[in-house]
Amino acid sequence: MMTKKEQRLRRARQTRVRIAQQGVARLTVTRTNLHIYASVISGDGAKVLACASTAEADVRKSLGASGKGGNAAAAQLIGKRIAEKAKAAGVEKVAFDRAGFAYHGRVKALAEAAREAGLQF
Repeated sequence: MMTKKEQRLRRARQTRVRIAQQGVARLTVTRTNLHIYASVISGDGAKVLACASTAEADVRKSLGASGKGGNAAAAQLIGKRIAEKAKAAGVEKVAFDRAGFAYHGRVKALAEAAREAGLQF
């Protein structure tokens, strides 16, 4: 019997292999109950070029008193933020790595916001 986490990581593995073959930067997403994290990792997987998350102090302020990052609105904000930071780091094209999470809800909101902010994937 595999745990929920093991199942997710198994789903993620094949995607990561495929992205590594493309040799492009990858936009990876991690979500927890309270927060959502996104980072852009270089094509060779050696460097984190940009990162954004709802755990950052200034993001928490803009989310209001509750500072809750566990909803689609917060994910949208992070999508926009990661796209801006990636472009500042000189990255236009990325491969989307949803890390085994379903492309739905918060993960989808983040991806669409990043696309709208001009990140190509």
